[in-house]
Amino acid sequence: MNIFQILFEAFESIGSNKLRSALTMLGIVIGVASVISMLAIGNGASASINNSISSLGSNLIFVSTTNQYVRSPQPLTTKDVSILLSSPEATAIARVAPVMQGRASVSVPGVSVSTTIYGVDTTYASMRNLTIADGSQVSDASVNNRSAVAVLGSSVAESLFGTTKNVVGKSIRIQGQIFTVIGVLNSLGGGGFGNQDDQILIPITTAQSRLLRRTSKNQLDQIIVQAVSAETATEAVNQINTIMAASHNTTVDKPDITTLNQQDILNTATSITGTLTIFLGGIGGISLLVGGIGIMNIMLVTVTERTREIGLRKALGARKMDILVQFLTESSVLSLIGGLVGLALAWGITTIVAQVAASTGTSFTPLIKLDTVLLATLFSAAVGLFFGFYPANRAANLQPVEALRYE
Repeated sequence: MNIFQILFEAFESIGSNKLRSALTMLGIVIGVASVISMLAIGNGASASINNSISSLGSNLIFVSTTNQYVRSPQPLTTKDVSILLSSPEATAIARVAPVMQGRASVSVPGVSVSTTIYGVDTTYASMRNLTIADGSQVSDASVNNRSAVAVLGSSVAESLFGTTKNVVGKSIRIQGQIFTVIGVLNSLGGGGFGNQDDQILIPITTAQSRLLRRTSKNQLDQIIVQAVSAETATEAVNQINTIMAASHNTTVDKPDITTLNQQDILNTATSITGTLTIFLGGIGGISLLVGGIGIMNIMLVTVTERTREIGLRKALGARKMDILVQFLTESSVLSLIGGLVGLALAWGITTIVAQVAASTGTSFTPLIKLDTVLLATLFSAAVGLFFGFYPANRAANLQPVEALRYE
């Protein structure tokens, strides 16, 4: 028999028992839909987390003080920023930004909100991928003059003025002090690292002298360092520890600072989400296995019902291989059709999940990748072959005389 005749007879056999065939495929449909949708959700979660981390900037290292080894750690200061920038040992360091931060009450007539205030210089915004939607960023002139100017995050602008348009030039009060809005940031959205639109940037000199006063005039809350590349991030961390140990009269083994490497966070998140994706795919795979057992069960019933037919075919000259291929084709077709229906169902499930996430303002979109589709579809066909082999082999080994006598 040629391939077209085999397929025709397979579809004819499946079509003669439509309800039973549909119920048999249901296990494969659920299994494939589970595998694809769960892997898509895992891939979407991974992409969402990675995007959240990457949106903070690239190749960043966050430096802050710690008392883990030193009882009275020296505070970070603007002097430390200068040392990190000028040190000949800092070969893996590209840029350095001083940061001060704190919560403050911000108001306009009739509206008051609490938000995070960041005291920054001109390097900070570009390092953190903060771009302007309207107006301008904090400038060197505003830093040097300790100007009372502010750049608003989009959600702060919405809360205070009900819009992000035509806000530049308006006045706001931060802790009762009047500031002029010079810019509004493009929206970055919320995520696992907080709402990056809920912030206000002001010149760091203004923060130090008027809003976020610390015990020392030049004290900082954090220093952000950007490595030359992702590959040199670890080297940059080692250089920071060495330079700061010499500056603060501590040792590298017992520092008074702590460093948080963005690349390490990204690698850890990728590892965790990868494990989660495999786990979710495994759960879906169990459903596919159950569907395969269902196919084997039904094919055994089919062999029993068609025993006389098999005997007649063999009596008319059908070879063992012909019978084997015929039943394997039927089980594979059942499984493959179930896989295609499962793919359509998975697409529907992920579309609903994406719409629900969008309606709740969550930055999450399930990702159905081509390799996932191919894997699930081919695996479903393989399940049909694997679980169909025993029934097919049983049918092929029937003796013609005994088969014709079967009632």
